[in-house]
Amino acid sequence: MPSTLPDGDPAPADGRLPAAALAQAGERGLGFYVHVPFCATRCGYCDFNTYTAAELGGPAAPAGASRESYADAARAEVRLARQVLEDVERRVDTVFFGGGTPTLLAPRALLSVLREIESAFGLAPDVEVTTESNPDSVGPAELAELRAGGINRISFGMQSAVPHVLSVLDRTHDPERLPRVVAWAREAGFEQVSLDLIYGTPGESLDDWRRSLDAALACAPDHVSAYALIVEDGTALARKVRHGVVQAPDDDDLADKYLLADRVLSGAGLRWYELSNWARSDTARCRHNLLYWRGADWWGVGPGAHSHVGGVRSWNLKSPIAYAERLAAGRSPVQAREVLDAETRRVERILLETRLAEGLPVDVLDDDGRAWLPDLRGAGLVADHTDRVVLTARGRLLADAVVRDLVP
Repeated sequence: MPSTLPDGDPAPADGRLPAAALAQAGERGLGFYVHVPFCATRCGYCDFNTYTAAELGGPAAPAGASRESYADAARAEVRLARQVLEDVERRVDTVFFGGGTPTLLAPRALLSVLREIESAFGLAPDVEVTTESNPDSVGPAELAELRAGGINRISFGMQSAVPHVLSVLDRTHDPERLPRVVAWAREAGFEQVSLDLIYGTPGESLDDWRRSLDAALACAPDHVSAYALIVEDGTALARKVRHGVVQAPDDDDLADKYLLADRVLSGAGLRWYELSNWARSDTARCRHNLLYWRGADWWGVGPGAHSHVGGVRSWNLKSPIAYAERLAAGRSPVQAREVLDAETRRVERILLETRLAEGLPVDVLDDDGRAWLPDLRGAGLVADHTDRVVLTARGRLLADAVVRDLVP
């Protein structure tokens, strides 16, 4: 959840949406993202809208801004969502608890938000419910309670198996704990376990990266996400790079590590389905993230959370305190929003669906975009399909450049 929000347009105090947006809502799927903005410590590379307990005043923080009271505010926003989407009868297909570290909340708190969503909208029979977690934020008892309460997918923030790499990232968990946590999740009955990795950390060698990939695969995950490190403005890592304490990630090094990840993960039976994501089977793909990439609808709960419903994109106030105060007053926590016109939605579809292994239908492109396809195929960036734009391995490395050509 990025910490910088755009300006946008004013939103109604009651959160109501245009009739045209409501008429389309849920046609392509409906998900809920629940942002839990709490972290035990702040990682130096992270630009998400997160806070430590000390930054918010600990247990004495205002209502809704502490770990103990946050679920009350989140449930209030779910009830508001039901009011706004009163004519939408679509059951919820996916729920994703992200952060921050959602499992810093007690399991009963997370599950109370899930029960609120279920009560307000209903859950699809095959609903996917994911929570992110740090390896040191859960044990066997918490995992068993989360699974028994209906969370059926868990994503652990592994990042690396190499201590000196974790240190640069300001990650505090012991890499030796990860296999135990994954085993506990399996024993608790989790059907899907995903691991998140980061490559390109200053000081990380290619051998370090291979060690992390091997350690991840040793846990037999159903899904792996591998993201290139991005040095975000305003972070502690950015300050270190600016002052020459560490070097910025190198593009050639990032490319080498991406190709290694693809080779190693594919060799272990995980197939890429999105630029940074590999799954052991189609059922192991993250259906919630596919909602984003396919332009479906989701409601974002929590401070700084984004929503997209029927072509209207909105974002909540960043401050947990201001967020909770708005809801306590019976008002929407939306800071601003924008109504996407047809051309903007078409361009965003190109930006997102080009990232997918299934590719982008060619008929989404305009004449100028289609005119680039022969050159892109000739350069080995796009596969030789007539009806879809599908990136090759080389094209995945240059995906941003490909998209710039498709949206000239």
